[in-house]
Amino acid sequence: MKLLQEKIQKEGIVLSEEVLKVDSFLNHQVDPHLMQAIGMEFAERFRADNITKILTIESSGIAPSVMAGLELGVPVIFARKRASLTLNNNLLSAEVKSFTKKETNTISVSGDFISSGDKLLIIDDFLANGQAALGLLDIAEKAGAEVAGIGIVIEKGFQQGGRLLRDRGVRVESLAIVDGLQDGRVTFRKEENTL
Repeated sequence: MKLLQEKIQKEGIVLSEEVLKVDSFLNHQVDPHLMQAIGMEFAERFRADNITKILTIESSGIAPSVMAGLELGVPVIFARKRASLTLNNNLLSAEVKSFTKKETNTISVSGDFISSGDKLLIIDDFLANGQAALGLLDIAEKAGAEVAGIGIVIEKGFQQGGRLLRDRGVRVESLAIVDGLQDGRVTFRKEENTL
């Protein structure tokens, strides 16, 4: 997605050869126009899949998911990383290790909102080692829901997550695939599915 790549080039900050900071438009401050374009792109890629719900993880996956949900006309469910007094019954949970935060969280979704009749689109902001996506897949499996695919805003193509998911037969649609973060520069993979 050209608009996204331009935004990453203009505002993304390379902190190391493994870490890209995009908090000016995705992870702290949100660019609504960019999120709308991202939501439209995800909706276009998955429109024929009869999605009934979108599943994401708090917090940076929520904005692109809501925009895609708006385009597809479906609800958005987000997995919580922290315990809540109101989220305490019929929980579907999974363990997820965060690459950037170097911590493990138990993510949870109420089973009241996902069922075996659902066809899910999973959306997340980053794909690095694939742990968040695997956790969300685990939750979908526990609910008996079908997963049409995973939409990723930014995939770190030089890390194992994308390959791990694709090797399992999961459809992964990444809007920008970063091939490298060397010398303070972002290089993108030239690929058909990164319009």
